[in-house]
Amino acid sequence: MTKEDLIRNNPLRALGLGDKTDGDNQGMGLVMARAGLGKTAILVQIALDFMMRSERVLHVSIDETIDKARNWYDDIFSLITAELKDEERIELEPEVMRNRMIMTFKESSFDLATLEERLDDLVKQDVYKPDCLIVDGFDFATNNREALQGFVELMERKGLDMIWFSAVSHRGDDRVSASGVPAPCHEIDDMFGSVLFINPEEEAIKLDIIKCEACEIDASSKLAFDPSTMLIKKI
Repeated sequence: MTKEDLIRNNPLRALGLGDKTDGDNQGMGLVMARAGLGKTAILVQIALDFMMRSERVLHVSIDETIDKARNWYDDIFSLITAELKDEERIELEPEVMRNRMIMTFKESSFDLATLEERLDDLVKQDVYKPDCLIVDGFDFATNNREALQGFVELMERKGLDMIWFSAVSHRGDDRVSASGVPAPCHEIDDMFGSVLFINPEEEAIKLDIIKCEACEIDASSKLAFDPSTMLIKKI
């Protein structure tokens, strides 16, 4: 097992990640689930896939600490590299983690202008220029299409390949778009090229591919999500 094997065998290949032409933006992705079901774990695996492929990720964590976000990366990295030899894992970890920067915000102080200002400072000072943005904890219930359009414009201005978000769905809210995207994102589903939904069933937890413009497999296919390890598996 090598780094290349990990990249090639990653279940996320089913989403077409990494198939872009240089310079082309891939758009925005969304991971949805009820509270506490593993949205952050999915986002971290998406981020690690970019990082493994030497693309830089800026992970924006809203209302969580840097240490908690960093622990997610450490834990998931250990699990996905478990089949590597110890010396290979030790050598690979700093190579991968240097492609990640974590930025935290209080929910009350988060806005796109502040994020862009901090991002500009990093780029101008030649500290860090990300290829992918992860936004974990964005409140879709209180933000509208205009707010999301701001992220689209940010992606274009900064030359980002993708922006991935997490969103909380609620059991009692049965609103859903024609394509199957649940509330609170049902009225802005057209803004996302990929939408994943963590779907708990009686005997397993599925990761439904509700929408995927770059999928190599049919969008109605499902990925498995192991709640004991928080890892994605292809069925």
